[in-house]
Amino acid sequence: MSRIVNYELFEVPPRWLFLRVETDDGTVGWGEPVVEGRARTVRTAVEELMDNYLLGADPGSIEDHWQTMYRGGFYRGGPVLMSAIAGIDQALWDIKGKQLDTPVYELLGGAARDRIRVYQWIGGDRPSDVADEATTKVDAGFSALKMNATGKIERVDDPETIETAVERLRKVREAVGDGVDIGVDFHGRVSKPMAKKLAKALEPYEPMFIEEPVLPEHNDALPAIASHTTVPIATGERMYSRWDFKEVFEDGAVDVIQPDLSHAGGITEVKKIAAMAEAYDVALAPHCPLGPIALASCIQVTTCSPNTLIQEQSLNIHYNETSDVLDYLTEPSVFEYEEGYVRVPDAPGLGIDVNEEYVREQSEKTVDWHNPVWRHEDGSVAEW
Repeated sequence: MSRIVNYELFEVPPRWLFLRVETDDGTVGWGEPVVEGRARTVRTAVEELMDNYLLGADPGSIEDHWQTMYRGGFYRGGPVLMSAIAGIDQALWDIKGKQLDTPVYELLGGAARDRIRVYQWIGGDRPSDVADEATTKVDAGFSALKMNATGKIERVDDPETIETAVERLRKVREAVGDGVDIGVDFHGRVSKPMAKKLAKALEPYEPMFIEEPVLPEHNDALPAIASHTTVPIATGERMYSRWDFKEVFEDGAVDVIQPDLSHAGGITEVKKIAAMAEAYDVALAPHCPLGPIALASCIQVTTCSPNTLIQEQSLNIHYNETSDVLDYLTEPSVFEYEEGYVRVPDAPGLGIDVNEEYVREQSEKTVDWHNPVWRHEDGSVAEW
């Protein structure tokens, strides 16, 4: 039986936090516990959990560790705690896979597919040049894209705003044809009345899904929005446990769930969420605009989940201006995309080899990423 003897945290560009956990037999596991823009807050939560529960423990008791970290505190859930648990959970699974010399998905029941479809972001936060970008990505082999529906939007906005969003999607559809899927992200920045209008207006151009049409605080509005459109509804990046997802499964309004492996409790919890979704005929498309450890963790779960639809990944995403996903790997070919798919990895653990020397070098840089604060014309704060 091995024991956890040490851990280190590295905040690295562009906006990621990596966790390195080491056992007494020299096995190293990596995790990515981070809330974008709140890395230092999550760092403290990870330190509390590691110091109180994990140091000196057998890393193999993953389910018990998860339950201890979650139930050991009277106050539980939410982005900070669940992201801290997620990164630790990823590292524990990485260690177990390496110690048993097998990929994590083999320990979760084995592969349900040979490769995983991925989509590519276009257009940025304030979507622009989307048709040209879409053509470039399709020429590179991607068969699925995702774009923001709008920039800043008022609670009740004018017809021109709706028409601009429709025109943007129309141009992408005309540029790439009907053989390419286009996800449209409302990003929680659209209010309920506008979401109903926007969903109906976009429908003729057949989005793959509309994502987070309203904030998760307003998930009770999803059935009403669903009644206005036949476009599949996706949500879940700001939902952090199976208990958060329970209500959207029960009301039947959501067609695609998007838990984040670095926010929703890690591999252990998202595998359970995926199984719940399968029982409700809901597809899985994990959220992942993050780094290589988060993506590797996603791939372990999507590989073995029968209801996987597609996987988000952040190569060349608009947030990655200073560093990108592949920069932190000694063997970046593990994430080579062929015909819009990534192959199922066969290396032990999470299936990646983190370039520790580069991580340590990059962690010496100042990282202070925060999302922008947008304001309406009257000066009030807008949803980003």
